[in-house]
Amino acid sequence: MKRILSLSLSALLAVGLLTGCGGDPDPTPTTAASKDSVVIAMGTTSEPEAGFDPAYGWGAGEHVHEPLIQSTLTVTNTDLTIGYDLATDMQVSEDGLTWTVTIRNDVKFTDGEPLTASDVAFTYNTVKEASSVNDFTMLDYAEATDDTTVVFHMVTPFSIWPYTMAIVGIVPEHAYDPATYGSNPIGSGRYILKQWDRGQQVILEANPDYYGEAPQMKQVTILFMEEDAAFLAVQAGQVDLAYTSATYSDQSPAGYTLASYQSVDNRGFNLPVIEGTLTGDVLVRRAINIGIDRQEMIDNVLNGYGTPAYSVCDQLPWYNDASEVSYDPEGAAALLDQAGWTMGADGVREKDGVKAELNLLYPTSDSVRQALCADFANQLGELGISCTIEGVGWDTAYDRAQTEPLIWGWGAHTPMELYNIYHTIGDTGTAQYSPYANSTVDSYMDQALACSDLEESYELWQKAQWDGTTGVTQDGDIPWVWLVNVDHLYWVREGLQVAEQKIHPHGHGWSIVNNVDQWSWN
Repeated sequence: MKRILSLSLSALLAVGLLTGCGGDPDPTPTTAASKDSVVIAMGTTSEPEAGFDPAYGWGAGEHVHEPLIQSTLTVTNTDLTIGYDLATDMQVSEDGLTWTVTIRNDVKFTDGEPLTASDVAFTYNTVKEASSVNDFTMLDYAEATDDTTVVFHMVTPFSIWPYTMAIVGIVPEHAYDPATYGSNPIGSGRYILKQWDRGQQVILEANPDYYGEAPQMKQVTILFMEEDAAFLAVQAGQVDLAYTSATYSDQSPAGYTLASYQSVDNRGFNLPVIEGTLTGDVLVRRAINIGIDRQEMIDNVLNGYGTPAYSVCDQLPWYNDASEVSYDPEGAAALLDQAGWTMGADGVREKDGVKAELNLLYPTSDSVRQALCADFANQLGELGISCTIEGVGWDTAYDRAQTEPLIWGWGAHTPMELYNIYHTIGDTGTAQYSPYANSTVDSYMDQALACSDLEESYELWQKAQWDGTTGVTQDGDIPWVWLVNVDHLYWVREGLQVAEQKIHPHGHGWSIVNNVDQWSWN
């Protein structure tokens, strides 16, 4: 309780702001009489800096979610397979260079104008030119061949294009101004942006002309708050759902329950594959992977709210379960012995007069990663690898990770995450975030992207992880060691029924409201 009682005055004032700023309508607490509205507290980093413009990151980027205000061509189902939103059919050419998508003919923007294939083509051509968040280099251009048909011409085959189509909200060609759209978006999605008080709140109202099933929640208020202030708002009964972390999981605020949602929001270390270094030895990397007690980390750092991580894509359709390992400290010790790292009298292993030492990096902005880093260091110490830990800013972290292990956070609803981490980049001869190269792994991922059948491509992504001979798993190169998937925790007011959640990606924010239109009150 000490942490809660020592909150600053500014945090207390933040709770007061819930009903004291922003004008009408007031985000008042939901009662039995108002069963069609909900008030949600998200972290301050969830507020979109550039507003609600898909060309500038809304719905995309590191924290992918459904754009709500705009419609998308496709959607991801709860099992992360692809479904349709605006699209009614899609076909890809045998060479993978042309995607033809047919769309509905009954959709209107909130200004009353019809949504046509021209708007779709305009949107994609715009995001290709303007987006600094998502990579659209695989797209040459989009064109509308009639009002309900859009054709995407690709530079290179890209089998997972349907996952990109699931996050790009469609904007109106006739009413799009990049200088103002982010603050005053016109869309065709489930909700309309009613009000945005920067730095404080967003109020969404149900779109009365939405072409799909009418939202059960007619008004959704999103409050942007620091975690401490969000918990105070829960204690004061001023929010219906609020993000939280394991730090608060032992609390019991009256009238609320703690909901835990599984995620692929993983934490793991890169192990730079540099010849002549400790992590340059594959036997050492394998020893580290099986010498870590992941459940101990979950219990002691995450207060039990997490699952062991073995890859960057656990539980997703393209996951290869050959990634999974059992905790085996004796086997880890044997691998280190085999690699020639023998235990010294001081408890630190040595080889050819060199101590087994690592400096582990963590981002100074993340206390959970710091705690996981310290736990990881302690466990490696038990194996005879002496570790120091160091906090770094992201301005230097990327460069330093080229030679030192850094604890990262990943996890996305697309196989492209595997490519971004393991595939060599251009003519550099190495992967982007940590030194590693395997031409067979590259080839499988290239084949997966070139595949003309999305579901068939899953098997190729799985082979990139392990094909029985090589890959990035324990019996392969293991250039990264994955530790935990962090459960996403929320305080939920009693009576609020949150609809079934997809497994959450990296980022503890907008993913929770992907289906807020389906929430209800008892």
